[in-house]
Amino acid sequence: MQRRYITVDVFTDSAFGGNPLAVVLDAGGLSSVQMQAIATEFNYSETTFVLPPQDSANDAQVRIFTVRSEIPFAGHPNVGTAFVLATLAAKPPARLRFEEKAGLVPVEILSEQGRVTGAELTAPQPLQRLSRVDVEQAAACLSLSASDVKTDRHPPQIVSVGLPFLMVELASRDALKRARADAGAFARTFPCDGSDAVYFYTRDVPASEQPLDLQARMFHPGSSGLSEDPATGSATAAAAAFLADLDERRDGELRLGIGQGVDMGRPSLLLTRVRKQGGTVASVHVGGGCVKMMEGTLELEGEG
Repeated sequence: MQRRYITVDVFTDSAFGGNPLAVVLDAGGLSSVQMQAIATEFNYSETTFVLPPQDSANDAQVRIFTVRSEIPFAGHPNVGTAFVLATLAAKPPARLRFEEKAGLVPVEILSEQGRVTGAELTAPQPLQRLSRVDVEQAAACLSLSASDVKTDRHPPQIVSVGLPFLMVELASRDALKRARADAGAFARTFPCDGSDAVYFYTRDVPASEQPLDLQARMFHPGSSGLSEDPATGSATAAAAAFLADLDERRDGELRLGIGQGVDMGRPSLLLTRVRKQGGTVASVHVGGGCVKMMEGTLELEGEG
């Protein structure tokens, strides 16, 4: 039995940038075991599987697998999957609605001169501010010293808008570049509040990297130990929501341009919007461009 797939680079407008994603189309009939095996075979940070929606008012059910397990929500899989489905449509839709384990995820389609260029998702859950983590422990996860961690806006803290991450602000661009994942410190810190990953960023953006507002990186468990993600929409959305919540402005829309993946040779650009009403985060959005890379078919011996 065959299943068609398309791969895309997400949060970039250039091939071989951003975060690669495999989208398996017409995934009905596949078992969870088969989906996990396919995701492991692709060995990308995530692979998505497109199924018919349970509610006909929505466009698709989307299941998301890392190389290790299924997850309830992620950023670049939503952006990339929406891009793929929009490019396959005879008339590209203005938006799509995906059913996921974390909830309903609306995705706006981005286009230029009638050509689909990317997508922007709306986070499926409100901002959750969870456990704080000791500065020394957070720094150890990154093989840095406590003096490299900046705490004037917030201490290291786990936050989520659908998937939890430990958020750490670093004092300098140099510290961001020097960071290395420390397996022992990770094991002492995680899992915590459902998180097993660290998203760390700096406001110290050199002139050569502006007009970006932040540069960021993310470490997480991969198929062979700890690895780095070149563009993490779910973490970026959580960070944008967290920073907007800390902002003294009570109403309006706060926007950030965030770079990621630069220090691993896969530069990415993630654009965030957070709406605040009455001092509360009302909605969180993250989007960016996509580039189609490959397409083909999977050969499966049997159905699940």
